[in-house]
Amino acid sequence: MPEKFSFSCTIPVRITDLNYGNHVGNDAFVSILHEARVRFLAAKGFAELNADGIGLIMADLQVIFKKEAFYGDIINIEISAENITNTSFNLYYHLSAKRENIFQIIAEAKTSQVGYNYNLKRVAKLPADFKASLATF
Repeated sequence: MPEKFSFSCTIPVRITDLNYGNHVGNDAFVSILHEARVRFLAAKGFAELNADGIGLIMADLQVIFKKEAFYGDIINIEISAENITNTSFNLYYHLSAKRENIFQIIAEAKTSQVGYNYNLKRVAKLPADFKASLATF
């Protein structure tokens, strides 16, 4: 995980995020990561379907669960872009929730994003301005 994160947002746990164990399910964590990624991109004026003229597609997802998350938790998600290449980059996520007046790590995650041309159905180069915005985020 990076030492420094350049973006953060909060996402409340919804009742529909809970599984039969009464905690946030694995699938809901992936949805929470997706929402955070959309907010990360939007903060710079981009979207998954339009990152300065190209789309983005997820090539890889890794999640390390540290603690359960529950209804009522407000999850703080910090994100950093790293390993930026001509066609891809990694996003690292640090998820925590405030409990007993301290932030406790809930999960850590990484996604690999690839530039993608949805019309041609193939990998595309990341535009220079988009890459620069990731590097300075």
